[in-house]
Amino acid sequence: MKRNRLGRTDISVSEICLGTMTWGRQNSEAEAHEQLAHALDEGINFLDTAELYAIPPRPETYGKTETIIGNYFAKSGNRDKWIVATKIAGHGTRWIRDGAPISRATIREAIEGSLRRLQTDHIDLYQLHWPNRGHYHFENSWAYDPTGQDRDAVLPNMLEVMETLGELVTEGKVRHIGLSNESAWGTMQYLKFADQHGLPRIVTIQNEYNLLRRYYDMDLAELAHHEDVGLLAYSPLAAGALSGKYLDGALPEGTRGAISGGAYRNNMLTEPAIRAYIELAENNGLDVCQMALAFCLTKPFMTSVIIGATSMEQLKSNIAAAELTLSDKVLDGIQSIFKQYPRTL
Repeated sequence: MKRNRLGRTDISVSEICLGTMTWGRQNSEAEAHEQLAHALDEGINFLDTAELYAIPPRPETYGKTETIIGNYFAKSGNRDKWIVATKIAGHGTRWIRDGAPISRATIREAIEGSLRRLQTDHIDLYQLHWPNRGHYHFENSWAYDPTGQDRDAVLPNMLEVMETLGELVTEGKVRHIGLSNESAWGTMQYLKFADQHGLPRIVTIQNEYNLLRRYYDMDLAELAHHEDVGLLAYSPLAAGALSGKYLDGALPEGTRGAISGGAYRNNMLTEPAIRAYIELAENNGLDVCQMALAFCLTKPFMTSVIIGATSMEQLKSNIAAAELTLSDKVLDGIQSIFKQYPRTL
């Protein structure tokens, strides 16, 4: 398994990251532990979780995924074999600190909870799950309007957050820090604060990236090139929509779409693109999911692609995508489809 450098640190992470958000909702603890053991055997050393998980989120599953991972560490003794990434939830989730925004106080409370559940004394990569000021991810892009942000409050809050994260690094509770669902402007403010105040640098951004949504190709790709802030790509299969399993409104039993009551990345705008990618894969003897993952891995700004699976069969197939090299014909075909369907919900 190829490894990439985590920002400007001395840490190398596998180009495939094991996503965990289904553990505790769609996957049992035993299944999660089986996935961890297999991924480790395949050369994966990087896992991503969050205090919010399991997904789809609800109060009774808050923190459950971290607990499952912590039990694995206690049982296996393999904590030192993993680079562990987790996240503090942002504002708006009522059952997490009454929906309070990220601040010095909430960071302090959140990190202690994550450390306890994960049964570890440090987090390798601690990420802000989404910014206090709002974002354009998760179907928010059509109505995204930053003009409502309080210009007098945004930067002081961001500095407070950075200073608090810096304290956690000094204390040894966190090794490195990252962002999620961020913009180029927001990332640069954090980098500026790091330079001005001698604080830890941002090393990664965890944003969505897949054949349907390629926002990162624009300003953030340039930022990654100059600032060494790589992408951790979530939803590389568009939450499973690229597999085609949700076409024509289907909601197969046990899938995330069925549990959530709808597959929101599959709709009348995305279906033509999904069908075109499936056809391209079939015409070239490829599995469409492996093709989608392999495409993400071609990007120079990619630090790691986060995969998730609800079965061992899915997990093995997704990991195998790291061994797939796409031909110029396939890459040209992907670009041709993207030009035809460049912007989908």
